[in-house]
Amino acid sequence: MPDASNHRPAESMIIRERAIVTSGLRRAPGKLETVLRLHPGMALLFDMDGVIIHSTPLHNRAWEVYLSRHGIDPGDIGRRMHGKRNDQIVRDYFGAALDPAEVHEHGAAKERLYRRMMGPVISQWIVPGVREFIADCEPAPKAVASNAETPNIVFVLEGAGLTSSFDAIVDGNQVDNPKPSPEVYLKAAELIGVDPGNCVVFEDSLAGVEAGLAAGARVVGLTTSLDELPGVEFHIKDFHDARLRPWIEQLKPRRSGRVW
Repeated sequence: MPDASNHRPAESMIIRERAIVTSGLRRAPGKLETVLRLHPGMALLFDMDGVIIHSTPLHNRAWEVYLSRHGIDPGDIGRRMHGKRNDQIVRDYFGAALDPAEVHEHGAAKERLYRRMMGPVISQWIVPGVREFIADCEPAPKAVASNAETPNIVFVLEGAGLTSSFDAIVDGNQVDNPKPSPEVYLKAAELIGVDPGNCVVFEDSLAGVEAGLAAGARVVGLTTSLDELPGVEFHIKDFHDARLRPWIEQLKPRRSGRVW
C-alpha cells in the first residue's frame, strides 16, 4: 500500500501501555466478549492498509486525482501502487531521478489528499471484526508492521479506536528496505521480544505476504484487495471468518523464546 516517501531509520513508535479493552469499542447488544486462548509465546503482527482498514479504493482515487493534477495518466494505478512505499510510487510516475525532497513532497501531498477524502467516512472502511479480534487477543503481544507513513498510521488507528491496542508500531520510515523485504516484520518481532517464527502475520498484498514468509512467520491473507495470495496458510474475507479463531488458538510456538 502507499507508504513512506522519504524513508530513513528512526526510533520506533512503541506504545508503552495498552488498554485491555480496545478504546471506543462497542459490541453488539447481547454479544458476549470472547477472549482468544492463544498459546503463550505466540504474537500477532498486522499490516494496516487492507488489514485494519480497507483503504485501497480511496488510495487509488487519491493517486488518480493527484496525478491528474500534474498531467500524468495514472494507468493501472492498482497494480503500480499496491504494496509499495510512496517513494517507489512517486519515482515510478515522476521519474527515477527526482530529487529526494520532491519525492517527499509529492508523497506527503498525496497522503494529505487521501486523509481528507477518508476522514468523513473512515468508520465505513474499517475491516469488519478487526477491532473485536484485536481486543479479544489480549494478552498476546501485538504490533503494526506497515510500509505506510507515520501520519497515516496515526490517522487510521485513531479513526479505528485502536490507538492503545499495540505494543509496537513499525512504519515505512523506520526501515531501509520496504516490503517485500522482511525487515519491517523482523523489526516488529524484535521490538515485542518474540521470535518471528512464533508470529502470525495478517497481510493483503503480494509484497506483504512475501515479507511475512521471508521473516519466517505464518501468514493469513485478507482478500480485501486480491482474491488470491499464494503462500498464505488460508484466506479470510474479514475477521468474522469462523475458521480464524480456532486456528489461532491451536497454534503453538515453533521456536523457543520469550513467553508472555
